[in-house]
Amino acid sequence: MERLMKEYAAFEEKVKRTIFIDSLSPVATEAVVKASLDQFGNVIQVKFIPNYIEPKNIGQCALVELENADQAKTIISQISSSSFMICGMPRPVRARAAEAEMFDDRPIKPGRKIVCRWLDSSDPDFEVAKKIKLMVSKHAEETKFCLKQQLEEEENLAKQQTENLNATYKKYELIDSVVGNKVADRLAERYRVCVAKAE
Repeated sequence: MERLMKEYAAFEEKVKRTIFIDSLSPVATEAVVKASLDQFGNVIQVKFIPNYIEPKNIGQCALVELENADQAKTIISQISSSSFMICGMPRPVRARAAEAEMFDDRPIKPGRKIVCRWLDSSDPDFEVAKKIKLMVSKHAEETKFCLKQQLEEEENLAKQQTENLNATYKKYELIDSVVGNKVADRLAERYRVCVAKAE
């Protein structure tokens, strides 16, 4: 029993220095997340939470273990106050303190007992269970709607950024063609403007 208590106490310390990050880019890797957060603290481990239900292009979630709880608090405040850059694009990433229930490898809490049983329709808890089931179903539909909206916003943002990059590239091509064809020299001559030349 004493060994279990020590093991659970060590787990609780790990939870205190771990943060939960939501809405990470689907292309984000452990190395990318670690490099992004290493500027705020020493990242020990990045563990992505598998998504078995939603489409692959939905943002990922991760548990990030840091060296101590103070670093975890610093990162949470930094992400809350500014955009989080992944692969050169800002993301609406959310960060908060991790909870014990988020860890799939958590040890059993000493003294905890779980009892499962079937409920008859005459049982007073049956109506409560029925309401919980309806509430979970409603929550799932709301989450599905929110994820759809989030995906549309991210696709629009990606499209806008691509258009901006293409427009900037065309401007640079235009400037390059003007300078390369000596059009700038002719325009300077015509309007009597002095053009400085690099040697």
